[in-house]
Amino acid sequence: MMATRCGSLTVQLLRCCTLMLVFAGLVAAAPTTRRFKWDVEYIMWAPDCQQSVMIGINGKFPGPTIEANAGDLISVEVTNSMHTEGLVIHWHGIRQIGTPWADGTAAISQCPINGGETFTYEFVADKPGTFFYHGHYGMQRAAGLYGSLIVNGTDQQKEPYADEYDGELNMLLSDWYHENVYAQAAGLDGKGKHWEWVGEPQTLLINGRGQFDCSLAIERDRKTCDRRKTDAYCKEGDKSERCELIRRSECGPFCEGTQCAPVVFDVEPGKTYRLRIASTTSLSALNVHVEGHKLTVVEADGNSVAPFEVDDIDIYSGESYSVLLKTDQRPQAYWISVGVRGRKPKTPNALAILKYTTSKSEWPAAVPPATPAWDNVTRSKEFTYKIKAREGTPRPPTTVDRRILMLNTQNYVDEHIKWAINHVTLSLPNTPYLGAYFYGVESVAFDAATESPDTFDRGYDIKKPPEAQAPAAQAETAVSNRVYKVANGTVVDVVLQNANALEAGVSESHPWHLHGHDFWVLGYGEGMYEHDRDFKKLDVTSPPLRNTVVLFPNGWTALRFVADNPGVWAFHCHIEPHLHLGMGVIIAEGMERLHELNVPKEAVMCGQATRAAVPLAPATSPSPPSP
Repeated sequence: MMATRCGSLTVQLLRCCTLMLVFAGLVAAAPTTRRFKWDVEYIMWAPDCQQSVMIGINGKFPGPTIEANAGDLISVEVTNSMHTEGLVIHWHGIRQIGTPWADGTAAISQCPINGGETFTYEFVADKPGTFFYHGHYGMQRAAGLYGSLIVNGTDQQKEPYADEYDGELNMLLSDWYHENVYAQAAGLDGKGKHWEWVGEPQTLLINGRGQFDCSLAIERDRKTCDRRKTDAYCKEGDKSERCELIRRSECGPFCEGTQCAPVVFDVEPGKTYRLRIASTTSLSALNVHVEGHKLTVVEADGNSVAPFEVDDIDIYSGESYSVLLKTDQRPQAYWISVGVRGRKPKTPNALAILKYTTSKSEWPAAVPPATPAWDNVTRSKEFTYKIKAREGTPRPPTTVDRRILMLNTQNYVDEHIKWAINHVTLSLPNTPYLGAYFYGVESVAFDAATESPDTFDRGYDIKKPPEAQAPAAQAETAVSNRVYKVANGTVVDVVLQNANALEAGVSESHPWHLHGHDFWVLGYGEGMYEHDRDFKKLDVTSPPLRNTVVLFPNGWTALRFVADNPGVWAFHCHIEPHLHLGMGVIIAEGMERLHELNVPKEAVMCGQATRAAVPLAPATSPSPPSP
């Protein structure tokens, strides 16, 4: 049956149960509505002391931090003031239970918000954790459209380590290119000799701030990078437009009001802090090291993990962690160093400062911690393998209904370089899949006649590039908008299989992100996955729940999820240029129950859906919870 005007049945049941507990006196207060109004526009900004055009929210970068409690309704009214392109915003890590149209994926869950138009995202912050949001149209994330989303625990959803820390610190990591994303995309879309990749980023940013061609760790640089006394001199108190511009960008990281000032985390001695770390990088895998301090990992992607202590952490694009940090060292200033992993770094480390409030010095005296060797993949694996579920985490089902093997390759398609899964490179349709299914026009909106392939030729040699494969294992790469169609309640195992890229001897790491779900990470392995041999190695007793997982070079990663959230969900590499070149798949889940959802027409009425003869559903989103 159809849901009521108040929203999906799932969301309504959640709220009703919450209200019943309130009346029973079992909870302190009902969820509240957190309302935000955003104007997304092009701005001039200097994130690394070099001014350029980027995308900002309400005239600033990064976007505003959203903070809510688990169970709250988040309502964000988004106006697209960029009149040259569409816009969507993805709420990374929020499962969108009952609200798949609010997931924020262009051509998948919704139509782009056109220039001058407004769309309101409304969804429940279903569980506590460290999340973030970002643009999911074109390469807008790489253009600066992102920000933090923090969901706090409550008495009903209490994080098991909530009583173990005294304060919180938040660190959002990103990388930054001086070449704009439109030029980047044009290079990636080039044919033959016109194909061009922009290369490594110029700067790493911490909370949207970095310093290009200037190291905070070198006292000489700290003096010479501040150019107020030379070409960008402004008299004290000069409020002219020119001087305001100089203070924001050209004068360097130490001017009053500059946009690229060093990030300083002030901490009190003898305390324990929860340091939230999330990565929204376009390309880079990173390592985070806090000088002189141990880190205890307690959360990964909004899920509690069995605590373990490390000197530093590796973090891939799309991942988030919480670590506990004790301020038990001499009260002074310490470096927080962020460096590149997995690629030969041409980008200098980003530096921030952990400063004890009783420190007599503003600057750390020591040399910043060195980032581990970029090609030491073993070290990265050792950290990843330590992540186990905390006691009390739900275990995965033991019976599996469907197993999908996904071969990850790089291929040529009509002289264009593409990434492909099982020799299929993703090309999105003009009509959002969700709207196509909801209005029954999938047969004309995209290739719904066949599904994406569940496997690949097992004779494929993952250590060789495509052109070196045996004739029987070679397959032409197809450009397609096909989907995996999965019935509601199906238990699905996915094995991601990495392989060699076009260049011999090159296999990259890929962080894969699943929308609409958390999944259990069952295990990792080297070489080709062989089920009869390798399924015995899978961890079904304490696998961590994640929404993003890394696929290591020439290896495999196995995961399991339950298809219990009707909607159309993206599953893709979180590296921006890799997704742009087709490294992703679409999962149409529970389509037989889609009409139980109250899909608002303004979310999906574009393309073929505008011609649908089916009567329109009421254009409503979930109603706010009671005050």
